[in-house]
Amino acid sequence: MTVAEQIFFPIRELSTYQKGWTIKGRVTNRAPLRTFKNRSGVGEGKVFHVELLDVEGGEIRASFFNDAADAWHEKMEAGKCFTLSKGSVRIANRQYNTCKHRYELVFDKLAQVEEVQDDAKIETVKFNVEDLRTVQQKTLPCSVDICGIVTGFEPPHAFTSKDGKDLVKRVLTIADDSAVSMQVTIWGDRAKKEDASFEGHPVVALKGVFVKEWQGGLSGSLSESGHLDLQPKVPEAQKVKDWWTQGGQSQSLTFISQTTGGGGAGSNLAAQATNMDVARMRQVSEQVTNVKGDLYNVFCRLSAVQTRKQGEPLPFIYMACAQNKEGTTLPCNRRVDSSGFCPTCNVAGKAAPRLTLRLQFEDATDGFWVTTFHEAAQRAVNITAEQAQE
Repeated sequence: MTVAEQIFFPIRELSTYQKGWTIKGRVTNRAPLRTFKNRSGVGEGKVFHVELLDVEGGEIRASFFNDAADAWHEKMEAGKCFTLSKGSVRIANRQYNTCKHRYELVFDKLAQVEEVQDDAKIETVKFNVEDLRTVQQKTLPCSVDICGIVTGFEPPHAFTSKDGKDLVKRVLTIADDSAVSMQVTIWGDRAKKEDASFEGHPVVALKGVFVKEWQGGLSGSLSESGHLDLQPKVPEAQKVKDWWTQGGQSQSLTFISQTTGGGGAGSNLAAQATNMDVARMRQVSEQVTNVKGDLYNVFCRLSAVQTRKQGEPLPFIYMACAQNKEGTTLPCNRRVDSSGFCPTCNVAGKAAPRLTLRLQFEDATDGFWVTTFHEAAQRAVNITAEQAQE
């Protein structure tokens, strides 16, 4: 039976209950090969991952370890089609995996992979576009595909990260026909594109935008495994283009990102909050029935820092993993052991001090205790974690 005649298992139906499957898909993205320290502490392992798309539009992430990584990293180029079998299926790790599939694939030395002739029926990339007003209502953080008009952009900005990596980023402002706009940061070669690529309010589609709350608003970041299409063919592209030319460009837009910084009185959340004293806040907080909670502003002073618990000294500092989460520029921040090993990243890499404080605030009416982590703790006591460590 030829590959063309063979019946392949649909990617969207893969689960831990399926055995003996063979799939055919196009590689839509390939991550760099990276190394990690084995959990035993002896030697290193290798891994890379790809994202696969089949003829029915099913997408899944596949990771290749050690011998399989050596054998297939160079061959599995983005855009090529392959058949794959003899892999295992496991629940997708949402910390690293932005694919919508509930499961992900793992291949080792037993992997059977074969490059096949290009299948024109398989798309080169699959967008599941959501409008920005819908994104605004999602539980954060989340990963989404969006399509909109570039209403503004910043010049590329080169800098060195805390762990010594040279990075380049550029911030785009995207608006769509839901009359909402949001900032999205793009990285690396995408950020280095000529300004002309973003001039004239072009339509763009972005796949794999990681959205989180930032300084009272929402901020998007295109993941490493994401996709930027400057000439999108998706139906939403024509829809937002028509909206823009037929009056959208003069429409009042709701900007859901935050550029004033700080998370203080100038932020969106603070502007929506009710001013009250501590006693009143305590009283009304006990009566909250809104699932999302209510917002309050209180003006008070820092009265105490807890230094002991049950007679024992309470540590202010812990060492946190400074490795970037895979596919993002965000640090892992999970606690590492005394040797610097992070159980989440499975590597003993760079670590950085993080400040955590239990603080008491009070005004003339009452007081309350609150636990603060890193950025909030640093602002509250006006010292950095590095200074506290010294």
